[in-house]
Formats: sequence, C-alpha cells, structure tokens
Amino acid sequence: MKVTIVGAGNVGATCADAIAYRRIASEIVLLDIREGFAEGKALDIMQTQTTLGFNTKVSGSTNDYSKTAGSDVVVITSGIPRKPGMTREELIGINAGIVKSVAESLLQHSPNAIVVVVSNPMDTMTYLTLKATGLPKNRVIGMGGALDSSRFKTYLSQALDKPANDIHGMVIGGHGDTTMIPLTRLAAYNGVPVSEFLSAEKLDKVAADTMVGGATLTALLGTSAWYAPGASVAYLVDSILNDQKKMIPCSVFLEGEYGQSDICIGVPCIIGKNGIEKIVDIDLNADEKAKFAKSADAVRAMNADLKSVLA
Repeated sequence: MKVTIVGAGNVGATCADAIAYRRIASEIVLLDIREGFAEGKALDIMQTQTTLGFNTKVSGSTNDYSKTAGSDVVVITSGIPRKPGMTREELIGINAGIVKSVAESLLQHSPNAIVVVVSNPMDTMTYLTLKATGLPKNRVIGMGGALDSSRFKTYLSQALDKPANDIHGMVIGGHGDTTMIPLTRLAAYNGVPVSEFLSAEKLDKVAADTMVGGATLTALLGTSAWYAPGASVAYLVDSILNDQKKMIPCSVFLEGEYGQSDICIGVPCIIGKNGIEKIVDIDLNADEKAKFAKSADAVRAMNADLKSVLA
C-alpha cells in the first residue's frame, strides 16, 4: 500500500513519520517544491528504521509527480499560512490555485487514489478538490473533524482527570474557531455521559477550549501545530488502507444530509477502503441543528470566493 504526502513541512513530515512508525503503509512518498527538502525529511525518517523497528520505505522528491504513481491514498497539506495584512479572499485564492494544481497532478499518476485534504481553509479546499477533479464524493475527504475531535477528547480527559483513550466524543461542523461544534451532549466516559461527571459550566469551558484549540497552539508556538494534525491524518489513512470502518468526523460533500447540500463540512462518517463508506446522520437536538446550519452558512460564504478558480 502506497501513500503520497504533498507538502513536507511540519504536518506532512509528522504524518509520514506516524504512518511509517505504525506500519500503516509499505511505501510513503513525500513531495515538496523546495529543492531537496522532501528528500531530506524522507532520509531522516528512514534513518530511524533500525531503532524504531519498521520497514516502511520512505522517499522524497522535489515536485516530481511521476514518483507518486500508483498511490492508494494521497494527502494534500500544501499551501501557505495567512500572513499579516492578507485578506481571507487572498489566502483562499492562493491556496485554491495550489491545491487545484496539486490534486490534478496527483490524479494523473494515481487515478484511483483517495484524496485526503489538510490544506486550509480545509472545508473550502475539500470542496474545491471535489469540484475541480470531478471525483466521486467518497474519494475526497477533509481531515479537520478528526483533529478537532482529538482535541475535544483531550480537553474532556483533562477536565475529568481520566484517561483520554476512555473518552468518546466528536466535533462536527466547519473546521474553524467559530464554526466547529463540539457535541458535549453525546460525549461519554466509557459509555457514561460526561454530564454525569462534569457541570454544564465545565462542559461549556471544554467546548470553548476545543474551538480555539488551534489558535491556542499557534499563540504558544508562534506557528500552526503539527503533532496532532499529522497523527490525525495517519489515523484517517489507517482506517482507509486497513478497511477499519472507523467512525470519524470528516469534511464530506453533503447531498441533503443534515439538511445541507452542495457543501463540504464535518459530519461523522464510516471510513474504509472506499473512503467515505457511509455518512452517519445522527439525531441532533434543536440547538445543535441551529449551530450546524449557522456553521454551514459560514462555510458556504467562504466557498463563494472560489468562483474565479472553478470558472
């Protein structure tokens, strides 16, 4: 099984490292536009084989898409972060051009690949990839919900003072500080609702912390996070390649589910060898439905800036 990761920066390299260490794929190709950068990252990872005990082949290339041929999954992390003075429209325009070109180049060499989109703004870039490539919706997956849910469970674990792996919870909606929806009502500690252990005020604090989870790390690090995003991509790729049928919140194209159409936004999905194998339509209450509709409006407004790229 072969995975290509475009963008050998912190997120892409961490993703490659996690996939190799966990033996998820037999081959990984890292691609980057910077001369020698992907090659260096790949060689560095390969030099951990004997100490970490894996046999995954990791190679790097400077923008040579022929090296990606025959990939089962391709991961797109490429794009630029928003810079001071840059408008949202400018960021979308630049990253949209990058993501569209990358997706088309990848599919020339791996026409049957499942595409995982990480580039921001993630929901909009997922929508762009779907529309620009014409792929069926099961083969284009936005990663954001997996990361947001991981952060949600971490904050719940800290509030409960219980092991994170005993916590179950998910975040739906857009992958943004004001658009994501941590479903505190459905979160559980080994099957018991967390509301049995935490007050409404503490749950509200957990939800608020989750929503600014990315911004909190950016403020602390001076740049975007990479360990949790890279691990979240690897988790998603693992469910695809090993047909694990995990339920993971992902940004996916909706056609009436959750009352929305013609939009990519985070909802719980069954992830297997065919990519999105099922969209799980959970029963939201009135407040959650209203929040989801508001989130969808915000994502759809951002998608409007794609008109020139998709024309």
